[in-house]
Amino acid sequence: MTVRSSSSAAASAAPERAGRRPAAIRPAAVGRAVARTALGLLLVLMVLVIVRLPWIGDLGMHAATLQRLRHSPLDPGNPLVDADTPSPYYSPWMLLLGTVARVTGLSVFVVLRLAAVVGLALLVTGVWRYARTWSTHRDAPVLALLSLLLLWGTTPFLWSGFPGLTSLALTVSYPSTFTLGLAFHFWAWLTGALRRGAGWGTWLGLGALWAVILLCHQFSGVVATLGACAVVLGTRSGRATWPRPAAGLLLGVAVLWAWPYYDFFALFGAGSGLEPVHRVLYADLAARFGLVLLGVAALAARGRRDRRDPLVLFFLLGAGVVAAGWLSGHYSWGRALPAVVIPAQLAVALEAVRAGRRGVRAGWAALLAGTLAVGAWAQAGTLGYVVPHGALPQAVRDGYRPPWTGYGWITPWVGYGDVVMARTAPARRIPAYGPYTVAPGYPDFFLPDEGRRAAATEEYFAAGTPRGARRAIEREYGVRWVVDEAGTLDDAGLRAVARGPEGQVLYAVP
Repeated sequence: MTVRSSSSAAASAAPERAGRRPAAIRPAAVGRAVARTALGLLLVLMVLVIVRLPWIGDLGMHAATLQRLRHSPLDPGNPLVDADTPSPYYSPWMLLLGTVARVTGLSVFVVLRLAAVVGLALLVTGVWRYARTWSTHRDAPVLALLSLLLLWGTTPFLWSGFPGLTSLALTVSYPSTFTLGLAFHFWAWLTGALRRGAGWGTWLGLGALWAVILLCHQFSGVVATLGACAVVLGTRSGRATWPRPAAGLLLGVAVLWAWPYYDFFALFGAGSGLEPVHRVLYADLAARFGLVLLGVAALAARGRRDRRDPLVLFFLLGAGVVAAGWLSGHYSWGRALPAVVIPAQLAVALEAVRAGRRGVRAGWAALLAGTLAVGAWAQAGTLGYVVPHGALPQAVRDGYRPPWTGYGWITPWVGYGDVVMARTAPARRIPAYGPYTVAPGYPDFFLPDEGRRAAATEEYFAAGTPRGARRAIEREYGVRWVVDEAGTLDDAGLRAVARGPEGQVLYAVP
């Protein structure tokens, strides 16, 4: 009988253990590599989209805002029409961008690309920092970012302040992206301040940052405020620390009151004009946000462990505002939907890496991976903004929305500050190049004669309007040019000077 020493037995067992170990860690390592690669590819896609800068939605509004601030930073007037009125679009961020355009001479579209780079960087680093306040696991920020981009629904929803992949591709240059990135940094900073008992300077800085967030994009500012309230309510801090946050809050209110470009507090009376536009926020909720239900289940698990969990409170506060908007008919309150979605997205990412039973964690990770795959397929049409449309599979092309055409073709004739008569769709793009339109392409709470301008535009393009009435409208608003998007305007008093895409015609006014 041969007896082996303990050292030889250990040596013979070592290969067996070495052979078993890779099989045990391989799924986690593969999953980590897949997640990081997917996030890297999505960020590369976003950078390529920024180079393209597709135009759907409010890009013209923000370009027009930069045009006015570049030409007259102290008294820019209305960004869309030739009127001396304030505008909530004149925010600290847009003032900085307008100054960059003025000093460098760069076109507003180049400056908007720079804004997109900054906004994307702020969003990525902000989510990364905020995820770190919840978990030290190295995969938590990666999964949080993937959830923020992909965990929405089976039908992409395009709206500023809603950072799904497709929506972000079309709004990354907007102030809403910059503001949401600031909000994540704000929440991370606030969480740290409450946990470690920060001093007066930190709280005053937080108050000033809160005001800047609200001034830069009011709806994202509401989301940031709800998230901050959740952090404060969920963090168990003593009453001795209350004077410092109160001082920061007062400073924030003072900054809001002192901002010279528009009256922030007057916006509380703007709801009635915004409700029809925002009613669509309450439609097709299951298709647009159905995948978020996995995050709601994760929030329920967190709530069972801690009823004062800040993410749970954040979700409940957001859901309360959105529900109140539906019940009261204040549909603009639906812009608080990111306050419902974001905490759910973060919660499921955190459950997938939470310390505890390995089987439970693996189950959450598997569910999250499958749901993210569904979300990625639902938003695959985003590839159309960087890949030739014809090269995409038909299933992907079906989810792609072609960008709008610009109005650079009118600029050889139409100068900065000229007034152009145009319907709503062209009016949303023409001011981006410097001209004004008679009626604004977007609702304008601070423009007292908005209704009259809209009625004049409708009358001008009506088929039975006499030429004399058109000439009177032209004189009243100083109209020098007319853009007829249908190419059917019959008026011998107008002279056609250029033809654009899709049959559009530029007329000179006599």
